[in-house]
Amino acid sequence: MSFSGKVVLVTGASSGIGAATAILFSKEGASVAIVGRNENKLSNVAQKCAQLGAKPLVIRADVANEKEASTIIKRTVDQFGKLDVLVNNAGIARKASVAESNSLKIYDEVMNTNMRPIVQLTSLASPFLVATKGNIVNVSSIASTKAFGEGFMAYCVSKAAVDHFTRCAALDLAASGVRVNSVNPGPVRTDISANSGLASPGAGDVAWWDNMKSMTALNRVGEPEEIADVIAFLASDKARSITGSTYVSDNGQLLK
Repeated sequence: MSFSGKVVLVTGASSGIGAATAILFSKEGASVAIVGRNENKLSNVAQKCAQLGAKPLVIRADVANEKEASTIIKRTVDQFGKLDVLVNNAGIARKASVAESNSLKIYDEVMNTNMRPIVQLTSLASPFLVATKGNIVNVSSIASTKAFGEGFMAYCVSKAAVDHFTRCAALDLAASGVRVNSVNPGPVRTDISANSGLASPGAGDVAWWDNMKSMTALNRVGEPEEIADVIAFLASDKARSITGSTYVSDNGQLLK
């Protein structure tokens, strides 16, 4: 899957799935814009992209900040002249039971990162994607269809919203030749669990990751590169007849 001559924008690109996606698109010849909050981590990802011959545009921005998010598309197009693929990957998980007094605060925080920026960036990117007959890939989760643990109402609802927004946006943009799909991972070894206070990144919390494995039919946890492969497929011409779809990559967790 060559993306030579294509311009790809990836949010949440400082680590995990976003970083792996930016690196893969760079390897396949794309010009890549990477967005994240952690400048040091973004710099590390940019260096890996550069080693593959790419010259990524590094955009330090918080997508949950409407003002900062509003500049992302323009900066990408100003730099590269167009936009072919938007990967909405930025996301957080926070834990709070619906019965807790802070449940609404947590809900707002999660939705303002996991859902609202996707609507904003899709709206801003649409004219440029129409011009290139490009496409969008949203990173969702199997939590969109399965309540996987107590206290994660906000996260699960946000991902259900991402799935349905994907379908609605796909229908809205289909007449213009723009495809919209989502990837729905199961457990993947990224920083999101650590950032949520659930586990250490990498192999740091063996018990956590072993428990995640036991919840899957294949008894394994996914790696960010595996999800990046699915994202690249959906963004490629090989998926030219696919829109409004949610692609599950969960090692069979939903089967159990």
